[in-house]
Amino acid sequence: MDLSRFPRRRYSAGPTPLDYLPRFTQALAALCPNGQGPRIWIKRDDMLGLFPGGNKTRKLEFLVADALAAGADTLVTCGAPQSNHCRITLAAAVKEGLKCRFVIEERVPNSFHEDASGNQFMFRLMGVEAITVVPGGSNVAQAMQQVVDELAAQGRKGYIVPGGGSNALGGLGYVACAQELQQQFFDQGVQIDRVVLCSGSSGTHGGLLAGFLGNRIQIPIVGIGVSRDPADQEPLVHREAQAVADLLGLDLVVPRESVLSVGGYWQPKYSVPNARMVEAVQLLARTEGILLDPVYTGKAMAGLIGLAREGFFKPDEKLLFLHTGGLPALNMYEREVLGQVDLPA
Repeated sequence: MDLSRFPRRRYSAGPTPLDYLPRFTQALAALCPNGQGPRIWIKRDDMLGLFPGGNKTRKLEFLVADALAAGADTLVTCGAPQSNHCRITLAAAVKEGLKCRFVIEERVPNSFHEDASGNQFMFRLMGVEAITVVPGGSNVAQAMQQVVDELAAQGRKGYIVPGGGSNALGGLGYVACAQELQQQFFDQGVQIDRVVLCSGSSGTHGGLLAGFLGNRIQIPIVGIGVSRDPADQEPLVHREAQAVADLLGLDLVVPRESVLSVGGYWQPKYSVPNARMVEAVQLLARTEGILLDPVYTGKAMAGLIGLAREGFFKPDEKLLFLHTGGLPALNMYEREVLGQVDLPA
């Protein structure tokens, strides 16, 4: 698939590492039936550019290029109070000499505090121009459009970056990732049986799926829901994958059965910690020195561990875990991830 016809900014110096996790693999096996579990590799998209990077960086390469082509002077986006997406969008704006404004949705009531640490500290440090806070369940798209209209009244031009960077254009970032992985598998002689990743706003999951299908990479993808269970999540991913395929002009109908997500690991609510997330964050940190975040990758890794415990994966099956970043939010959950707070399972 040829991505060169789409304008693109480059925010990373090269491919992110693809590494085997021997000590984590050994520790995971001890948790599995008969002491046998899958072998785990990791794709370090937490090391993408726009430090500290994450999956949104790949999407923003295409979205910001489109904003610049449209003559925008301000990026407008949305997210939760500790949004990694908002932080990376702001970093891209700073790099490009643009202004940036957020609509923050308080999905957990009273969770936004101007003096909070984590990503909220980085919002202030990097100079976000304005933040509009709305209650959970608000029409966030309408709120972002209102910000754009206010900018227009001042003679400025805003560009809406959708939540999570998740639309067909942003999804091209994970088509590019699929191509990058295909080359790394060849160069490193790695054969992967399955990919496990976070499934949230759907751009990463849907974009990677479209990239795999378009490049004939026959590796199934398992998305671990971080905000929804499969009945609600899978239709979003399917629509995103099809939209990306259509944007690329592929003669491709995305098979519904190619979309698989797993629920049950994100409760009690989006961004609210649970004990399985803590176990996952501690296990990877203490075996490989790699940090996960509590909202996305921690819960996704909890899903991988849980499925392994249940015998979902074959012994010695080769899994690739896509690390999508989110490190700054870890600072907001220090007591939780150190096991100093009682949490729901």
